[in-house]
Amino acid sequence: MKTSVICIGELLIDFFCTDVDISLIEGKHFQKQAGGAPANVCATIAKLGGSAIFCGKVGDDSFGQFLKKTLDEIQVDTSMLVLDNQLPTTLAFVSLKNNGERDFIFHRGADAFLSEEELDLDKMNEASIHHFGSATALLSEPFQSTYLNLMIAAKATGKFISFDPNFRKDLWGCQISTFITLVKVGISLADFVKVSEEELQIITGLNNIEDGIKSLHELGTGVVAVTLGKEGTYLSNGRRSEIIPSVKVDTIDSTGAGDAFVGATLYQLSKEDPKSIIEDFDLFKKMIYFSNKVGALVCTKVGAITAIPQIEEVFS
Repeated sequence: MKTSVICIGELLIDFFCTDVDISLIEGKHFQKQAGGAPANVCATIAKLGGSAIFCGKVGDDSFGQFLKKTLDEIQVDTSMLVLDNQLPTTLAFVSLKNNGERDFIFHRGADAFLSEEELDLDKMNEASIHHFGSATALLSEPFQSTYLNLMIAAKATGKFISFDPNFRKDLWGCQISTFITLVKVGISLADFVKVSEEELQIITGLNNIEDGIKSLHELGTGVVAVTLGKEGTYLSNGRRSEIIPSVKVDTIDSTGAGDAFVGATLYQLSKEDPKSIIEDFDLFKKMIYFSNKVGALVCTKVGAITAIPQIEEVFS
């Protein structure tokens, strides 16, 4: 059995300042890269040899065409990518300082305006796994309603739902309570939820990881994976839990590592009946170890999509 995975959310341009330890005020040199968490997940599935569909909206401009070309070249299905001739492609500008702080400017465009009327719902239903991992989808209408309605529809039709809240402080600012409210709706609908340790604390208000995971299970989700960086992943199905170790690597750039972890997990689930797999904790542990390795390998190269390994590299 092999099925496709559809990833719903943003596809955008990331402009990374290549000047060292400098703000965007002073930065002069920028590198253009394809970005967006769900696009990174799609790319991982495709590069590992799976079938992935991207659903979202970009501008019908040079940046939008570049993004479509980037996904097409790695054989992501872009038939559900909407190109809007009225709105520009969303852009993000980022510089990093040596203390880890970011200088971030976000120019939101077409991705915010994806509506249900623009989607081929029959095409969407062809995928048995629906991944919702957008950092921007819940920020505003109309995409917020489109996103949540698609989750509700996927649940009603028995699809396997994957959800990654993808919290970005730069985007939500003082609206964290709104983020938490909306994310809890997504968690209640999902079969598989991936969060970072920081996101778990923000969503649940609990500092103890076991208590936080229990809180997510009580909302209704089946499996929770809490990524712990180099320490691995804390995996729980509500009955059993265990930390699955990662592999040691020399980290250069961790951008997109979490997305690659999700993509690797969904790639494996797409080859079997995903709802049966997550009931087999020992088998799912092995899958998560593989996903940890994919995420770690992404950290050894610069970039998100460009750093994703081929399946041969994972087993080498």
